[in-house]
Amino acid sequence: MAGCWAAADTAHHNPVDGHAVPIPHFGVVLTMDDWKALRDRLREAGVRFVIEPYLRFEGEVGEQATMFFLDPSGNALEFKAFRDIGQLFAR
Repeated sequence: MAGCWAAADTAHHNPVDGHAVPIPHFGVVLTMDDWKALRDRLREAGVRFVIEPYLRFEGEVGEQATMFFLDPSGNALEFKAFRDIGQLFAR
């Protein structure tokens, strides 16, 4: 399909925290408990992560958990959660 980004195509990335974040990507924000449960299910299922689950800004304002993986069509997905959801759009 023309115009679709897939893993087989030349991928674009932005550097964030020493990781190559895939561009474009679709993002979902979950509660922290739901994010942890999803992380555990994905690991148990053997999902290959583009960026392994990790915690950003631990102990700081804006603390968040994030992970990236590809769907079966090669689209990049990000799932994240905030310790304080009020920080979602904080600057």
